[in-house]
Amino acid sequence: MSERIADWTKGEEAITFQTCSACGHVQYFHRAFCAACGASDLHEARAGGKGRVYATSLVCRAATPETRAHVPYNILLVDCAEGFRMMAHGENDLAIGDEVIAGFKPFAGKLVPFFAKKA
Repeated sequence: MSERIADWTKGEEAITFQTCSACGHVQYFHRAFCAACGASDLHEARAGGKGRVYATSLVCRAATPETRAHVPYNILLVDCAEGFRMMAHGENDLAIGDEVIAGFKPFAGKLVPFFAKKA
């Protein structure tokens, strides 16, 4: 596996994913191995940010004092164009099936992916 590309978890406005060189499996959650075949030859790339809402959950009660200022906020599962699914924040009016594009917003002191309806 090559050196990790910086992404939003490192404070950059980017979403990265991995593709297995052995079987072609695409995964978002970064691992040292392929979740499908166990191979360790993974390629990392930046995602384009396009996707479709798979699930949505509007959070109306703050889990921590830091998130209280954001209530209500929407948590999404997004099927990204590159073939992986990720959890992220999004506009409160998003619905299952909406086409979305990623941006980034501060949330509880961290920069997080934030999806909006594709224009």
